[in-house]
Amino acid sequence: VSIPLGVAIAWYRPVAEFLNPLLELFRNTAALALLPVFVLILGIGETSKVALVIYASSFPILLNTISGVRTVDPLLVKSARSLGLSPIRLFQKVILPAAVPTIFTGLRMAAASSILVLIAAEMVGAKAGLGYLITASQLNFQIPNMYAGIVTIALVGVAFNGVLVAIEDRLSGWRHTT
Repeated sequence: VSIPLGVAIAWYRPVAEFLNPLLELFRNTAALALLPVFVLILGIGETSKVALVIYASSFPILLNTISGVRTVDPLLVKSARSLGLSPIRLFQKVILPAAVPTIFTGLRMAAASSILVLIAAEMVGAKAGLGYLITASQLNFQIPNMYAGIVTIALVGVAFNGVLVAIEDRLSGWRHTT
């Protein structure tokens, strides 16, 4: 949702002017501060955690997509238009490929943010999960279990980042040719 919305905001000024005040309000509201609201509305189960993670991860993706689309070299856009590319082909062949590295920076930031928010949510309001394991292990002086949870979180983060880097390399292979 954040990538198409970011493209629309970056490319169409009326969309940006309409949505910017609302986005600024929510962007500056910390996800963890909203945890009680999510739990109150959606309950302690998985639904509130998933909604909180989606909320926390959407803004890095959105803001980096906006930045990526807005910073495409204007000369590339003018050249493509002068060659007669339709608006759809312009997006497909120029805008999106040029914005891919910045979009993936947002995806990688969102992945890290989502893991942190999920662990914090599990530490506060859950009965299962790695965050719960770490907190329960700390309270019961089960130090090896606590460190096992922490190392697992680090490994999950490294794995997510590796997958995203591989996908980015696949989608932006043109950057590596000289």
